[in-house]
Amino acid sequence: MQAGKMTPFIKTGAIWAFVVLELIFFSVAGEFLSLSDKAFMDADNMLLLLKQSAPIGIIAMGMTIIMINGNIDLSVGAIFALAAVVLLDSMSWTVFAGLGNWVIPVSWGLALLTGVALGAFNGLIVWKTGVDAFIVTLGSMLGFRGLVFMYNGENPTSELNWTLVDFAEAQFLGLHTATWFLAVVTLVIWYVMTRTVHGRNAYAIGNNREAAVNAGIRVGPHMMINFMIIGFLAALSAVVFYSESGSVNPNDGQLYELWVITAVVLGGTKLTGGAGSIVGTLGGVVAIQLLRKGLGHIGADTETVNLVIGLILIAVLFLDRQLNLKGKEELKT
Repeated sequence: MQAGKMTPFIKTGAIWAFVVLELIFFSVAGEFLSLSDKAFMDADNMLLLLKQSAPIGIIAMGMTIIMINGNIDLSVGAIFALAAVVLLDSMSWTVFAGLGNWVIPVSWGLALLTGVALGAFNGLIVWKTGVDAFIVTLGSMLGFRGLVFMYNGENPTSELNWTLVDFAEAQFLGLHTATWFLAVVTLVIWYVMTRTVHGRNAYAIGNNREAAVNAGIRVGPHMMINFMIIGFLAALSAVVFYSESGSVNPNDGQLYELWVITAVVLGGTKLTGGAGSIVGTLGGVVAIQLLRKGLGHIGADTETVNLVIGLILIAVLFLDRQLNLKGKEELKT
């Protein structure tokens, strides 16, 4: 196998090796420092970690497609919050007063449509104007967040439906509802990216957009569909999370875009596009959540957690750049 073809496998394996090292390190460090009588990661804690990984993980699957495509979406946190507001507020709308618990699928549908519509808005602008997705989604991040505040001021939006809470807190085969959503989304996106024409086109566009156009790929509509997918997944993440909590604050979802991008890059996806792995992204999500819990386990504060993850992201980007430069040199020889 050539070095260029081995690189994705090396990156995917590396992130899961990093997860194992985290488990070993924080388990040993916790016992050595004697900060807790509980084991760092027993079975229950691991199941809880997977559940807590779901909101970021679901969005990260969509971000992987976007970044493989050679784009980025900074508005996912704001879409997450706005979809959550629509979800909870629509449950109390007078027009749905006679639906009883049937309001749940209606509100879910409205929240998901909100995500798709906002994603389509981003994709359409990127497609029709040719402006870089970073700039477009930076603007929409601010605009969508403004809509969240306009919707209900600085007050939280709350609506607790106990039927919905029971569903969100349920477990099947030992896994929480949120974990099942993450598993299904991961499997579907993995299939799309590895077994469909759309997935192959995403890699082709990210690798060389001009060549993709010459090959007859409709780049604009393709990218718009991907922005709609990530909008849908950001809204689905909100649906999964707020079905249980029942209350959303206007600032919820802030910095989600950074956590998601960090997880995707940590999982081996190139910022420049053309390469990435859904399995690697899942590993990146687990690694970040494990790092946050592990640092908390040994007594680190929030600022330290952010500092460590920021340094790791810089190191990964540097390593990725070095591997890419080495690959280019090997191709020239």
